[in-house]
Amino acid sequence: MIKNVAIIGLGLIGGSIAKALKGSKIDVNIGGFDIDTVTQKALDDKIIDERLNAYEDIKEYELIFICLHVNLTLEVLEKFAPLLNSNQIVTDVCSVKSLIQEKWDSFKSEGHYVGGHPMTGKEKGGYENSDPLLFENSIYIINENVELLERKSEFLELIKSLGCRITLLSPKEHDNAVANVSHFPQLLSVMLLNNTIKNSTETNYLDFAAGGYRDMTRIASSDYGLWEPIIQSNKEQILKVFNSFEAELASLKKMLEDDNSYSIASNFERARKGRDEVPKNTKGFLNPLYDLYVFVKDEPGVVSKISTALYQEGINIKDIELLKIREGTGGTFRLSVESQNDVERATEIINALGFTLKD
Repeated sequence: MIKNVAIIGLGLIGGSIAKALKGSKIDVNIGGFDIDTVTQKALDDKIIDERLNAYEDIKEYELIFICLHVNLTLEVLEKFAPLLNSNQIVTDVCSVKSLIQEKWDSFKSEGHYVGGHPMTGKEKGGYENSDPLLFENSIYIINENVELLERKSEFLELIKSLGCRITLLSPKEHDNAVANVSHFPQLLSVMLLNNTIKNSTETNYLDFAAGGYRDMTRIASSDYGLWEPIIQSNKEQILKVFNSFEAELASLKKMLEDDNSYSIASNFERARKGRDEVPKNTKGFLNPLYDLYVFVKDEPGVVSKISTALYQEGINIKDIELLKIREGTGGTFRLSVESQNDVERATEIINALGFTLKD
C-alpha cells in the first residue's frame, strides 16, 4: 500500500481526505500544506503527521493530493512536475479535468498524474467544515488513464478507503457529465432563486417556499469565489447544456400555450423514469446501493433499535435519510444497504421488530 501521502490544501476537501484516511484501516503518514494556522490545527487534531514548508518537501511522498481551486492547481502542478520521480503520483480534486490534463501533458515530468473529482461537498468550505464522512457513498471520478498506472491497484485502494465509490471517465466525458449534473444546475439554482426575488411584489414569495423549492435552490447559496474558475474552465460544455435547456424550455412553453396536456404528461413521465434511475447508475466501477423504506412511529430510540439489530446481524447501513415525518405520528426512513441479499435479510429483521416496510 501507499504509505506516505501529501495533501496540498487542507480546506473542506483536503481536510476531509486527511480525516478519512486517518479514520480508515490504512496505516498512512500524512504531510500537509496550508497557512500556518490551519496546518497547526491539523497537527493538533492529529489529522496530519508533518507540516510541509516548501515544494521540495514533496520528494518523500508517494502520492500527492492537490486540493486547491483550478487556477492554483495548475500553478502547483507546474511547480511539482519537474520535482517528481517515476514512483510518485500526483492527483487533484478539481471539477474540470480536460484543461488540467492538457496542461500536465505539456509538462516534462517523470511522475504520474491521475485526475480525480470527488462528487461531494458542502455549502461552506474550510478546514473547520471538513468531515471524515464527506466521501461516504459518494461518487469519486478518476481519469481513465489510471489504467496505465503501474501502481493502479494501490492508488485505487487508497481512494476507496475514503468510503467512496469509484468510476472511471475520460477527461472529456467527465467535463460533459459535470456540466449537466453539477455546473449548469448550480447556475440554474441561482437563476431560479433570483427570478423568484425579481417577480415578488409587496409580498415576498420566498415566504411561501416549501421543501421542494428549498431542495431546488439549496446550492444557490454557494460561494461564487469557488465557482468562478470552474465556470470559466468548463464554459464550453456549460454553454452546450444551456443551449439544450433553452430548447427544452421553448418546447415546454409551446406545450403550455397550446394546452397540450398529453405532451406535458409525457415529459413528467419521462422525468419520473429518469429520476428513478439516478441511484441505480452502474457505469464504470460505481456500485449501486439498495434501498428499504421503513415507517416508524414518532418514539424515542426507534432508529437506534433498527440500526442495532441490523448491525448485530452483520448488515451495514451505507446511508440513511428521513423522507417524511408527521409529529406525534411517525415518519418514513430510507435505509440503503450494499446488496439485494442484505435487503432480503434486513426485511426479515425489520419485520420481526414489528416495523412496517413500504414499497
